Amino acid sequence: MIKTVSRYQPLIVGLAVVVGFGLGGWWLRAQYTRDLGSEWRTDFSQTLTPLSEFVPVAERDALRPIDHPRWEPAARVTWLGERSPVIVVRLAESARAYPLAVLLHHGVVNDQIGDRPIAVTFCALCNSPLVYDRQVNGVALRFGTTGMLRHSGLILWDDQTQSWWQQLTGVALVGALAGTTLDVIPARLVGFGQFQERFPEGAVLVGDAELPPLSYGRNPYIGYDRSPQPVRYAGPVDMRLPATERVLAGLVHGQPVAYPFSVLARHGVINDVVSGWPVVAVWHAGTASALDRGKIDASRDVGSAALFSPMAAGRWLTFQRQGSLLVDEQTGSVWNLFGEATHGPLAGAVLAQHPAQPLFWFAWAAHFPHTKVYHAPWPASNSGAFELIKEGR
Repeated sequence: MIKTVSRYQPLIVGLAVVVGFGLGGWWLRAQYTRDLGSEWRTDFSQTLTPLSEFVPVAERDALRPIDHPRWEPAARVTWLGERSPVIVVRLAESARAYPLAVLLHHGVVNDQIGDRPIAVTFCALCNSPLVYDRQVNGVALRFGTTGMLRHSGLILWDDQTQSWWQQLTGVALVGALAGTTLDVIPARLVGFGQFQERFPEGAVLVGDAELPPLSYGRNPYIGYDRSPQPVRYAGPVDMRLPATERVLAGLVHGQPVAYPFSVLARHGVINDVVSGWPVVAVWHAGTASALDRGKIDASRDVGSAALFSPMAAGRWLTFQRQGSLLVDEQTGSVWNLFGEATHGPLAGAVLAQHPAQPLFWFAWAAHFPHTKVYHAPWPASNSGAFELIKEGR
């Protein structure tokens, strides 16, 4: 017997599928609203990604943000070792250092330098130190941690709309501000001794003036940066690099790029061209891992890295290592790890820093799968950069 099919049956099935998905999404949002309704004012109807991607691991603000930073001059700080990693922010003629020893226990520092409200953030599971301008639509937002993870990365929240933000990208994923992206402020992760030598009068974060002191300097993630498997990460791992390989990663004119620390440490400096523009990636020893041993200052030296636009005095430069010195090949000027010329014809010049940061490869690749990874074994100078310099780019 042949079973006839109504001309409307495909339409009915299609509507059922659409309604089913709609009800499924509504049910999931209802679950969040019911389960967290007494805790959150978030508009769960506005999302850029499925709510099922968020993994609850702790209570909101289990990592209590620092809202009242307490400072000491760098020259007087004795509890940090020379290689203890600090995030350095330079704004409005000020230089401030935010130790990862402190940020490991807070996740977020809501600070203001001059008239610039900033959020200094660190996700231990992604090993991602990032600094953002926390002003949105003319309002300085206050940030904290939601207790949620996505792609193993911290999800932040703001106190104005209680939107949820991905720490690694600075994008609001859920809530009234969904789709908003925070501006990245270029910062540098270096050893405390390097900051102290360059900025002896710089300010060092030592805690929150209104919170009890914590056991700063201890790492609760012992050996994590040697682990082949990220914590709480269920997504695919880009096999071009080991999951927890440190990379210097960022966007150059919209193109995501990553420089493995294993390559950077071998060369010390890499002259490269990204999207037709010269860049220089530099690496310096002297920064300990925050995720190695139980005591951060006793951890191994993994170094630090930064990405600069190699232009000074109206000309493009290429760089090479001469022992421990970084020297440009055009004038022979000597440059320090902050991109400042300290000796030679260009003394006093400063290179513009690209907003690139050191973090784990798996975390960056999860958000930027089309990243170009630098693998080339050639030394510091390459013909592509020279050609662009000859053309006056």
